Amino acid sequence: MGAGIVVAGASMGGLRAAEHLRAAGWSGPITVIGDEPHMPYNRPPLSKEVLAGKAPFASLAFTPRAAAADVEWRLGTKAVAARLDERTVSLDDGSHLAYDGLVVATGMRPRRLRCPGPQAGRHTVRTIDDARALRAELTRPGARVVVVGAGFIGCEVAATAVGLGVREVTVVDPLPLPMVGPLGELLGRALLERHRERGVRFALGAGVAGFEGDERVTGVVLSDGTVLPADVVVEAVGSVANVEWLEGNGLDLADGVLTDGRLRVGGRPDVVAVGDVARFPNARYDGVPRRVEHWSVPADTAKHAAKTLLGIDSPSFAPLPTFWSDQHDFRLQSFGAPVLGKDDVRILDGDPDGDVLVGHHTGGRLVGVVALGSRAAATAAARYRAQLLKQPALTAQGTPS
Repeated sequence: MGAGIVVAGASMGGLRAAEHLRAAGWSGPITVIGDEPHMPYNRPPLSKEVLAGKAPFASLAFTPRAAAADVEWRLGTKAVAARLDERTVSLDDGSHLAYDGLVVATGMRPRRLRCPGPQAGRHTVRTIDDARALRAELTRPGARVVVVGAGFIGCEVAATAVGLGVREVTVVDPLPLPMVGPLGELLGRALLERHRERGVRFALGAGVAGFEGDERVTGVVLSDGTVLPADVVVEAVGSVANVEWLEGNGLDLADGVLTDGRLRVGGRPDVVAVGDVARFPNARYDGVPRRVEHWSVPADTAKHAAKTLLGIDSPSFAPLPTFWSDQHDFRLQSFGAPVLGKDDVRILDGDPDGDVLVGHHTGGRLVGVVALGSRAAATAAARYRAQLLKQPALTAQGTPS
């Protein structure tokens, strides 16, 4: 059967890649390697239900499909190097794996602040172990929490902390509004008011200059000189792609792994990338390669990449990105690519003070919808899915082709 297929990365993208390889007809060996000791699990609940104690950690694990029952899992081991011309991957235990096909699914890791001060008391939220450690801190009586970063993870953690009864929760961000980058000002202002009404404090327009404390953090020093008392700090300042192990192969690793429209890496027919580490052009939009860190992307990319790796013809890759975010008692639900149209946001239904549905446009064309509010608002957003799927592709200038 030859050397088989190696899947580097044992999160959702790696699991789905193995399953889709079997579904597409590959009967040879598949080896999945991953640096965590856990089988693949669902990450979005980590900052919400799991952190709040409403869902057990055991409930996160995915159940592999029966067709992938014979896949070999090498967990607690990470890829540290690859020689693509020789078709080998080196692992941190000193072993080497030969392959006929390689799936890059190594995902992301949290970006960390490089500021002076102690490390103890500073947390990120990416893994089960991260969530366990943070939950233990948030349930300490009288904890004062500072969340650095007002994006998805930061806002979700702040909401969860308030729900746990944490005495003081403050979100810090250099931008003027929460989640303004992906959503624009209208929804950013609406989110700010909702969080404030529920007890979250904000220090916006300022970055972090350092941390106070000896062995453990006791305060966060902002760039304007303000000091926020803190017993617990959550760093939610973005992600870094796990691509260092691919260096030395002539690849574009500037922001994840650059692929073509079929998810091939470096033009090689034997290497594909899946999940949020893949920077790919979406034929539905303007053809500009981008990484997409949404829950739907690992499965979408894995299905397409499996066919590419096995030489099966398939249509141009054109997924419709989808995301949701539960915060406090409301939900954000999106279909499409609102970030491409955040400069032209129009209210489609409702009011920003209640349930609201907005459309994001580029060149007058609807490219994404976002609902904010109750589950009914989220349902209303889903009604636009068919319309978004039927839209003609955008040109590089952002107009319909």
